[in-house]
Amino acid sequence: LRSCSPGRARRTNASRRACLVARFGDIYAQERLDAETLLRTYIGDVEMVQRIIYVAAVESFHAAKMAYRQFKMRVRDTLSLGHSGPESLEDTVLDYIVRHEDLYDVQGSVNEVIRSMNINPKISFPPEIDFIVISTLIRELCRVAFSMQTLVPPLDIAFGTDGELFSETKYHRSFDSDFTAAFVAYHVWPALMENDVVIVKGEAVTKR
Repeated sequence: LRSCSPGRARRTNASRRACLVARFGDIYAQERLDAETLLRTYIGDVEMVQRIIYVAAVESFHAAKMAYRQFKMRVRDTLSLGHSGPESLEDTVLDYIVRHEDLYDVQGSVNEVIRSMNINPKISFPPEIDFIVISTLIRELCRVAFSMQTLVPPLDIAFGTDGELFSETKYHRSFDSDFTAAFVAYHVWPALMENDVVIVKGEAVTKR
């Protein structure tokens, strides 16, 4: 009799989740600040620098999720031809992706993010510089976002808009915020979500 044990991906889900949540925090604390320091050598406007980094985070998650969906479809199409169990096809696909995450074309996602940033009307950059200068941050965000899609349930970032009502459960206020203001002027870092529940707060600036 074949055992119907859960696949390796599901068995390691909790430990992988913990590592990825920690890594997301590390990127906020390290790569984000490195990118901010780098951008400030070209751009004097701190708000613009922070907006650029936030857009980079949002676009990185978007690009990585798209890449994951395409990767998963290709794996499913290939594995379905010879699949016989004992695991379900979905578990087999997930196991394969977790074991072969190195096949993810992260550079393709980085290029996609930079293309999207170049046409984003909310951010601007001196014409002689390219968003590629923060490709280290973008690459690390794409990697972690792709891996977060292999979790059950997957992790994602909160959708944020300028002018939204500030939420204490979603964001910390930046130190230069007006702490009496009720609305978000702009976002510094996205909140991390699991099934629409905030598991790591983001950062936002509130102003009157």
